[in-house]
Amino acid sequence: MFSVEDILKTKGSDVYTTTSNTPMQDALAEMAKRNLGALVVADSGKVVGIFSERDLARRIIGKDACSLETKVKDIMTSPVTTVTITTSIKECMNLMTEKHIRHLPVVEDGKLIGVVSIGDVVKGQMAYQEQLIDKLQDFIGGMDYGR
Repeated sequence: MFSVEDILKTKGSDVYTTTSNTPMQDALAEMAKRNLGALVVADSGKVVGIFSERDLARRIIGKDACSLETKVKDIMTSPVTTVTITTSIKECMNLMTEKHIRHLPVVEDGKLIGVVSIGDVVKGQMAYQEQLIDKLQDFIGGMDYGR
């Protein structure tokens, strides 16, 4: 089964972060600049949350004192669900489905080393299935059937 490590080998491990005290306007500008749906929130090198488009959409409505100067910490999702490089794609899919999330920071030994999105997981699952189909076709094609 494919794992997070396989995904990171394909997509790379660039991670864009913000801090919990960053104004929402600055975080949104960074997301727009990089065409991202989320930023990992890290303070002093430790992952403390995630700030996503969903957080903005869900949490900004109804807040009396919410402005573009609102700090990321007031809107971010925390605690954040993380995975390791050995986490399987299936486990990622289950976590994302159960928790209704689209991004999983990858942490090893307390250090942020990547992020996988739902799109990355779907691509990884498709690659795994294609590989499995190819192997099965090779196996079936090589059978003698007792002739």
